[in-house]
Order: sequence, then C-alpha cells, then structure tokens
Amino acid sequence: MIELRDLKLLSALARLRHFARAAQECGMSQPAFSMRIRNLEERLGLPLVRRGNRFQGLTEEAEMIVRRARPLLDDARALEQEISAFRGEVTGIVVIGVIPTATAYAAKIVNQLHKTHPRLLARFEVTNALAIQQGLYEGTIDAGITYADNIGQELITVQPLYEESYVLFAPEKMVAAFEKEISWQEAGQLPLSLLEPQMQNRSILDRIFQEQGIRPDVMSESTGFMSAMIMAREGSVATILPRALIEAIGPIEGTRVLDLVDPSPRKPICLVTLERQPELTTVRVLKEVADAFGQ
Repeated sequence: MIELRDLKLLSALARLRHFARAAQECGMSQPAFSMRIRNLEERLGLPLVRRGNRFQGLTEEAEMIVRRARPLLDDARALEQEISAFRGEVTGIVVIGVIPTATAYAAKIVNQLHKTHPRLLARFEVTNALAIQQGLYEGTIDAGITYADNIGQELITVQPLYEESYVLFAPEKMVAAFEKEISWQEAGQLPLSLLEPQMQNRSILDRIFQEQGIRPDVMSESTGFMSAMIMAREGSVATILPRALIEAIGPIEGTRVLDLVDPSPRKPICLVTLERQPELTTVRVLKEVADAFGQ
C-alpha cells in the first residue's frame, strides 16, 4: 500500500523538480528523502524517477500517481484543518499567487488575516496571471489575486476585490510643470521605466499607449517595480504604478505622484479560488477576511 507520506514526498518532487528542495520542504534530509523514494519504487515494482547525472523528471507512472494523489492530499489537508477548527483555531499554510501590481493590497489582506488567525501562515508567490490559474488547477497554490478578465471561469470561484487604476511616479523636477494630473500623451514623452513586455501590467499599459497613438520612451524594463521607483527617486526616469501600491507606500522625498488621465482606465482585481468540497479552512477564512476588508 502507498502511504499518504509517500504521496506527499512524490508530489513535492513533481512540483519542485529538485531532490534537495523537495526534501527541505518535507522536513527531511536529502539522503532520507531519496531512500524513501527508492523504497517506494521497490514496493511498487515501478521506476518513478528518470535518473541521470541530474534529476530528469518523473516517469509516466509517477506522473499518473501524482495526478491521482492530488485530490487525496487535498482531502487529507482539509481534514487536518477542520480538526484544528474544531479546537477553535486555524493553522497551516495558505499559498497565495499574486500579480505584481496587487502585492500591496495582498499584503494588507494578509496583515488582517494574521490579526484574526495568528497561527495561520500565508505564503506569497508573486507571478503572472497564467501561472496563477495553472497553479490553482495543479494544486500548487490555494488562492490567487489577479486580473478578473484574465482568468478562466471553469471550476474557479471569483471574488471581486477592487479596481486597479494608474498614476505616474516621477522626479519632482521632471514634472514641475504639472499640478495634479498628466495625460498619457504627455507621460509617453517622458523617459520611462516599465515592467517587462511579458508581464500583464505592461500589456495593459502598451495597449493604452497604442490606442492613443503613442510610442512611449521606454528607457528600462524590469520584473518588478522596485528598481523603477529607485531610479525615479534618483531623478533619471518616471514610471507608471498601480494606485494601490503608491498609496500603501506613501510619499517619497524628491518625487511626485500624478493622476493619469485621458483616458482613466480601471482594471478589476479579484480573489480566485478553486471550487472544491470540502473547502480548505485556510481558504475559507482568507475569503472571509478579503470580503470584510473590501467593505
């Protein structure tokens, strides 16, 4: 018989594709982890790992076992959480996939979650909308905070959170001629630092510029906002940020924030979870906190 512990180890190896990292996640030494996988192969009489000088992946048989194991592991996890809930506490880990533009809002939700359920650990994975949807289906994340119009509806519950709008974050000297607002046409003429083209936020901004017939002056690109904000503070570029992020950070000396107008687009952001029964207790309380936070 395959033990639940064996399924957890094999699932971790399938997800992380690295023996040392999978062993660490499972709280084992790598030799002990490897030995347990080999013992499982001997008991089943099947090869589970394609071995070479490095880990080359799981065999077809192992992939089948992992697929069948996911709902079993989810049910076991749900049972553990329900037992904890009967004791009046919510424990465990809730993994949340978050698009980069929503990290500030997500942090506020998790801060509130910690206040109401201090023994629940929230783990962020900052990634793109496609990876969030894939992670939900594969069971590697429990919930996602992402664009509402960029997520499939099949087997997924969508909970609206807020609408994303955009501001220009720039050195004071660069925008001295403006008061509170700046048009996209005017912003496109400034030296800009934006996210990389494959990021959903960048696609949104590129579409806005294109619709206005603007070819922006992009001086640098990155996978996150931090480098662009530092460059803006140093006075070399401006950047376009989600309003929720700059409101969470507050004023930064030497910079100004201007509303972007003409147009003033808004993109709905939502909390997405996989429809399942029974629902994980950790996911249920996350949804409750998110709902209360938005009211």
